[in-house]
Order: sequence, then structure tokens, then C-alpha cells
Amino acid sequence: MSAAIFAAFSFSLGRWEIFALFSLVGFLMAFIAELLLITGSYEKDWYQARAGAESVKTLSWRYSVGADPFFTHLPEKESDFLFKSRVSDVSRAIAKNALPLVEDGSSPTETMKQIRASSLIERRNIYLKYRNNKQFNWYKDKANNNKKASVRWRGILIGAEVIAIALAAARAFGGWDIDFAGILSAIIGAGAAWLALKQHTSLSAAYALTAVELEKQRHALEIIESEEGWSRSVADAEEAISREHTMWLASRGEVNEITG
Repeated sequence: MSAAIFAAFSFSLGRWEIFALFSLVGFLMAFIAELLLITGSYEKDWYQARAGAESVKTLSWRYSVGADPFFTHLPEKESDFLFKSRVSDVSRAIAKNALPLVEDGSSPTETMKQIRASSLIERRNIYLKYRNNKQFNWYKDKANNNKKASVRWRGILIGAEVIAIALAAARAFGGWDIDFAGILSAIIGAGAAWLALKQHTSLSAAYALTAVELEKQRHALEIIESEEGWSRSVADAEEAISREHTMWLASRGEVNEITG
């Protein structure tokens, strides 16, 4: 964008065209940045690492509160082995991006085991307070923030387009020689690209849908009195979170075996 803006001006200092040099530097910087994005895998590595973290988080909650597949009727050794196996699968899937495990990092923690050994009512209260409610508030806030950002950016772009029309009309009737409308069009193009990249509208809809699903799950979880129903409902709630995360990754072309 800066290259396009500088290209609209002209100022010579001896044999040098100053704004042309600035424009050249701008294009070179854009070219180098594009090469770094192509040759590097920083963004992809981050997405993969986040996918792994989210997968381990949902496994930890499922184990702690006795949800599918870590049913409370399973012997401790069997449930612990299953948890380690699932975490190891995630670790292998993101081996390139994962930090070395400290001691036996794939084992359930003592706190997780204590929660798992507690009564259904205690597990339900803990899950609702520290998982369901927190996730619901997070998704609700994200939905509202993205909706506001979408409206704000579209308002800015519409305002800039109106100004560009006025500037183009003024130049057409001999107002000035500098192409201010061209400069503004470069800014508008950059803003439109940024809006498309951030995907505020689609993210707002996805976050809002997940918040609604979590709210429904909360109502169901609050009245469950059997271990079987509890296990199934928690699994459904975790699936709602996983679906949103999968959609988030899909929008960036990073869906893989970690998230299904």
C-alpha cells in the first residue's frame, strides 16, 4: 500500500526521484515478506500447535469429569492408560511443533484424578463453572467483538469510498494534478483485504452458534442425574467446542487429523 501511495507523488533531488525510491523500497519489503511467508511455516506451525493444545484440553476435561471415552466405571489403570494414549497421539501428530514433555507429561495430574474421584454433583459444578460457563462467555464475547469489528470496518470502507468518489470527481474537473483518489483506492483495497483476512462476519456467526449450543448444553447438564447421561452430555458439549475449532482451522486451510 505504501508503495502505491508514494508512486502517486513526484519529487526530484538531483538525479534521484525520491518518491519513486520510497515506492521501490515498499515493493521490495512486500516482496521479501511474501517470500518469507511462502518459504516459512510459522503460521501453519502456530495453527497446528493450537490444535494440539485444544485437543489435549478437551481430553483433560473429559477425563476429569468422567465423560466419553473416560467413563467413571473404568478401572483407574485403564482410564489412565487411555488418556496417555490419546495425548500421545496428539503429541505425535504435532511432533514438529511440540515442546519436549517434562517427566511424564501425558499422565493425568493429581487434580484431575481428584475431580474424577468426586461425586457427580461435584464434577458437574466444576465442569459448569470452569469449562462450560467460561467457554460460553468467551464465545459470546468473541461473537460480539467480531460483529462490532465487521460493522466498524465496513463503515470505514464506505466512508473512504465516498471520499474517493469526491476526490476523483474533483480531479476530473481540474481540481488538482495529484491522484488523491488513486492513493485512497490503495488504502481501500488494503482495508478490504484486511477485512477479508480477518473474516469478522463469518467468525461472529460461528462463535455465536457455538455460544448458543453451549448454553443449551448447560441447561441439559444442570438436570442430569445419571453417569451415563452425564458422560454423553459432556461429550456433546465438548463436540460443540471442537466443531467450532475445526471450522476455524478450515477457514485457514489447516484441518488435519488432530481435529478430525
